[in-house]
Formats: sequence, C-alpha cells, structure tokens
Amino acid sequence: MTRFAQARLAALLLPAALMIGALGSQYIGGLFPCEMCHWQRWPHEAAIALALFAFPLPERPWGRILVALAIVAILISGAIGVFHAGVEYRWWQGITRCAAPVSGTSSADLLAQIMATPMIQCNVPQWTLFGISLAGFNAIFSILGGLGIIALWSRK
Repeated sequence: MTRFAQARLAALLLPAALMIGALGSQYIGGLFPCEMCHWQRWPHEAAIALALFAFPLPERPWGRILVALAIVAILISGAIGVFHAGVEYRWWQGITRCAAPVSGTSSADLLAQIMATPMIQCNVPQWTLFGISLAGFNAIFSILGGLGIIALWSRK
C-alpha cells in the first residue's frame, strides 16, 4: 500500500472513529452534546465525505486534493476542540449562549436569559478522564492524527 493510500485510509478512519465515539457517548452513554460539541462534529463529517470521494479517484491530482481537504477538516475539528476545552477549563470565555455568563439589569432580563440558555452548558465538561474532557480528547486525536496523515500524504 502506498503512502498516499495509507493517508487516504487514515483520513477516512480517524474521523469515522471519532464520530463513532461521539455518537456512542451520546446514544449509549447518555452524554448529550452541547452546541460546541456539534461544531466539532461537522468537520469530521466533511472529512469522511471527502476521504470517501477520494477512493475512486487516482492518486493525482484530485485524489490528493480531496485527501488534503479532509486533513484540513480534521485539523479544524481539532482547533475547535482546543477552543471548546479552553472554555471548559475557563482559560477563555465562550462565544455562545451555552457558555456565556448570565447577567442582566432586571429579574425579567435574567429570567429571559436563563430561559434562552440551552440545558447542556458548553463550559461544563460532562465527562473527563485524567482531567481531559471529550473536547480535549477530540483536540488531541484530531491534531496529532491530522499531523500524522500529513506526514503520510506528503511522502511518496
């Protein structure tokens, strides 16, 4: 198997495995995704589609372009994971209602903000292992995996 074929297969299997883990934690483990969790899934879904489309194409040029785009999507999911983990660890403020602090000038304003806030908070990890949240694991696996796939993709 050529390095490109290995890269193409990895560009399919890595996001597929991460999506299976995410969906398994949701539907089997009962962990409901917040808004930023969904953001991390979208690039993985795109990477799966791009890698699948690369399989019937020859190695050059379109096959390589599609695998490169899949790699970019994987790395984007990793970057979103870094941002989400930072919100969970309170390193920085979130940009959505699910992570924003509630503040208002009147009790009616406070009640309206509370009612508009999603039930699943983006700044509270639902599960951790060794102090790393699911967003943190997605960041680690996506970024390291994406870099590994780049190493395969760039060699002949």
